[in-house]
Amino acid sequence: MNELTAFNEQRAEIYWWLSSLLTSELTAEQLEEYNSFEVRTFLSNLAETAELSSSVSALIEKLNQLQKREDAQLELSADFCQAFLGSDKSSALPYASLYLDKSGLLNARPAQEMRALLEKYNIAQKAEFNEPADHIAIELDFLGNLIVMTNQQASEEEFEAYMDAQLNFINEQLLSWTPRFSQICQERDDFGFYAAVTHFLVTFLQLDVTFLTGE
Repeated sequence: MNELTAFNEQRAEIYWWLSSLLTSELTAEQLEEYNSFEVRTFLSNLAETAELSSSVSALIEKLNQLQKREDAQLELSADFCQAFLGSDKSSALPYASLYLDKSGLLNARPAQEMRALLEKYNIAQKAEFNEPADHIAIELDFLGNLIVMTNQQASEEEFEAYMDAQLNFINEQLLSWTPRFSQICQERDDFGFYAAVTHFLVTFLQLDVTFLTGE
């Protein structure tokens, strides 16, 4: 495995991790894992990247505060519901259509485009996650799979085409709306864990664009 292939695998893992955080509430067992040496080392390593340092430190701070929070798992589940499952007046709804389509309705053009991409690359949406295709967790899961598929390309030309596809997807399907999504989450997540998650997401996407454009 060469250095670029290994780096791509790390990128895919980060997108899958973020997807899992934005799919559903953390269980007590999952929350306990965030206090483990392995996860804290992973986060500390991310924080060593200058562009990510501030956003990762904010996430670590919220994890530390969670350790002192009474009924932490129940409270964090309530935070998830407040952040993502309410109305557009009370929550940061995680669907691209609501930010990118003039109709302001679910399952609008961005969801149709996302379904077309899933079909084009033969990437299946998880059956148990019955949400519109432009849900942030589905888009991030797709990106992780696209990165892994990039490593599987036989020729340099095909590899570069898939790298370009990643860049286009991030710019057109994610950075076109996630900064606003994150901003609303920061306004409406009182405790701030999910605000920290979405802020890190945007920061990582921006850094990834820098990587993919070779700047």
